Amino acid sequence: MSEVVVAGGDRDRLGAALEAAGATVSYAEGTADRPSLEAAGIEAADVFVLTDAGLATSVTVALDCNPALRVVVYTRDSVPEFVKGQIGHIVDPALLDPETVAEELLR
Repeated sequence: MSEVVVAGGDRDRLGAALEAAGATVSYAEGTADRPSLEAAGIEAADVFVLTDAGLATSVTVALDCNPALRVVVYTRDSVPEFVKGQIGHIVDPALLDPETVAEELLR
């Protein structure tokens, strides 16, 4: 079973789709700073999902806490260049629905 931490508003409900597909999902509150990522269990997570490009610095923090994370950005917004090299997948919800993304992430 996969442990997933979601940061951002998750308006497209990828977290719910991941839970329905069998993952254990927790949410980093607020700006997804180190304390909120740690409270969400980032150290034990397999996947970090960012749903708000405005919180892009949380990718660096999450990877600092857990270098083995698989990082996925699921947003319609542009992702800042400084973080693109740390992200495994950038997916636009207009192109792939949350159920399809959840299925692929949990394979």
